[in-house]
Amino acid sequence: MPPLIQTDPRSNLIGSAWMIAAMALFALEDALLKAASAALPIWQVLVLFGAGGAVVFAAVAAIRGTRLLQPDVLSRPMKVRVLFEVLGRLFYVLAIALTPLSSATVILQATPLVVVAGAALVFGETVGWRRWSAIVVGLIGVVIIIQPTGDSFSALSILAVLGMLGFAGRDLASRAAPASLGTEVLGFYGFLAIIVAGAAYRFWEGVPMAALSAHVSLHLLGAVAFGTVAYTSLMKAMHTGEVSAVTPFRYSRLLFGIGLGVVFFGEQLDRTMWIGSALIVASGLYILWRGRRA
Repeated sequence: MPPLIQTDPRSNLIGSAWMIAAMALFALEDALLKAASAALPIWQVLVLFGAGGAVVFAAVAAIRGTRLLQPDVLSRPMKVRVLFEVLGRLFYVLAIALTPLSSATVILQATPLVVVAGAALVFGETVGWRRWSAIVVGLIGVVIIIQPTGDSFSALSILAVLGMLGFAGRDLASRAAPASLGTEVLGFYGFLAIIVAGAAYRFWEGVPMAALSAHVSLHLLGAVAFGTVAYTSLMKAMHTGEVSAVTPFRYSRLLFGIGLGVVFFGEQLDRTMWIGSALIVASGLYILWRGRRA
């Protein structure tokens, strides 16, 4: 039986703080990966980042006495999860490397909308017309950001959309994954999937391995550290307060991502970015509110 989650206001406050910390750390991870990709081939960034994260979660599993090799790892949901993890990580890292960090971060916030739609279509969950309408509005926000018919449209912006769809598929597969697989096991195989993504992309990129400087090594080590601590903080948030209370703070990643993009990469925000962001966040919060009422 899973541990009981405290639902008093103090627990919700602590859980929300964990969620905000997780989103800030994920944003820092993205910024460091973007910085590293400016000096290294993208495939190499993926392989090194994935290897670092896998080592960390393998160490955690060893300390806790958790077996990484167990029959449930080969279950169908886990195979589907790894596939979507590969696609999500590959395309999202490509997005943050080749497009503005701020726009990639905003598009990523549409993931919960796709997860809700997928839960209705795949798992048969009940989603009323109000939530379907909110999903459509949120996806319109994504379209506004990428501006497919505008003069400033770049096909590279589709990378963030593909990454977002990959992460949504991963989250849906995680819901069907065996309950016996703990956080460290899911984290370990999630980072192994990043190595696979990098190895596969090497054949497409066709760029040889580059030498690691001390500066770039620090970027990658920081990304691994922030990423693994962020993942742990996210799990802590979801087990401390009510899901409906802490989940809205996922959208704080948008603020951190935009801030880092503007301050460190000199990115500019236009009106369409603000309008699209508002539609995505408003739709996500409305879906959470309707789900709680239901």
